[in-house]
Amino acid sequence: MPVAMILYQILMALALPFILAQALWRGGPAALRDRLGVGPVLPPGPCLWLHGASVGEVTSARWVIETLRAARPDVQILVTTNSLTGRDLVTGWGLVGVRAALAPVDGAGAAGRLLDRITPQALVIVENELWPVRIAAAHRRGVQVLVIGARLSERSAARWRYLPGLIGPLLARIDWLSPQDDASAQRLIALGLPRFALGPMVTLKALTQPQTLPTPFAAPAPRAATLLAASTHPGEEAGILNAFAAARAQGGPQFLILAPRHPTRGDEVAALITAAGLGFARRSKGQKPMADTPVFLADTLGEMALWYQMAGICLIGGSFADVGGHTPFEPAAFDCALIHGPSVHNFAPQFAALDRAGGTVAMRQIADLTGTLPGLDTARQIHLAAAARAGLAAFATGAQAIPNRLLKCLPGA
Repeated sequence: MPVAMILYQILMALALPFILAQALWRGGPAALRDRLGVGPVLPPGPCLWLHGASVGEVTSARWVIETLRAARPDVQILVTTNSLTGRDLVTGWGLVGVRAALAPVDGAGAAGRLLDRITPQALVIVENELWPVRIAAAHRRGVQVLVIGARLSERSAARWRYLPGLIGPLLARIDWLSPQDDASAQRLIALGLPRFALGPMVTLKALTQPQTLPTPFAAPAPRAATLLAASTHPGEEAGILNAFAAARAQGGPQFLILAPRHPTRGDEVAALITAAGLGFARRSKGQKPMADTPVFLADTLGEMALWYQMAGICLIGGSFADVGGHTPFEPAAFDCALIHGPSVHNFAPQFAALDRAGGTVAMRQIADLTGTLPGLDTARQIHLAAAARAGLAAFATGAQAIPNRLLKCLPGA
């Protein structure tokens, strides 16, 4: 066993008591059993284990899950996530033959226990959840390891380069991988992914289908006059609030939904709203905006679809900070008019396509919002939304290759 793997297992063993204590505290005995790999039991028959980090990843994989079940109604699918919110989201779908659980910890034999309990034909990993012990446990048992929508940033690749003894054997155990962009594919190959394991390029998030949900409150302004700042980061909110207040006075959007990427920053963001002199209601406190409330602080997880649904304009967070921007696919699917800043390297091909199609408003700095927002009337929003859909359409081509490959893992295929 490589020294790096030994050291990794030692570190996971040291962290195990804290991980299990957190699971018990937040999710009770059921969460603890999931983390130990002794949670769900599936009916006999063909089975797949699909794992995604949280809400965004499993949402992007929903189309794959539904397509598999339609083609093979006998297959059972266990979906695991790292978060209770992600687990509860999948449970809330109510899909026949689909169970949700927290993922087993990557140590203490937990992944092996789960594999032995459900005996899946394949472990299907969404995006970049490359857990060494879990993948090794599947490989030892002859369970195929497939990765869909694989993404690896240059920053993550740089970190992995310091651990060749860990990432090399891990990638060598992957049977098939469908990257979401060419840059990720090349980085993974350079780190040790066999070229024969490389599948076609498919962007899972391009398959997002908007789900109409009941709105939690009557918005103080119509959709065309509502701005959503989605998945914002430190250094973005203050500028957004100031620009919104100025644009609001000039006839721009009258209602702002501010959704920080990490809801644990709720108190910090609430203080920024107060400092900007704006009244607000707060989702985590169960508050609802009144007719004259200009800001709603959406400091919860797993509810972004609600805010996309309510907003005619969406500012993509992380693009005005040195973060790289977040997905344009979901807000585009909801026909939001998109605004982004200069930092978009996480989705560089997608934003380039959007800009070429005229499907976004690209800005160099947040302060430019003040002069731009008043001009985004209903007609302009409709034009931008249509152009965004057209610009992103090409990224959904070839998607059937993923369920086709997963179906090959099942008996009788």
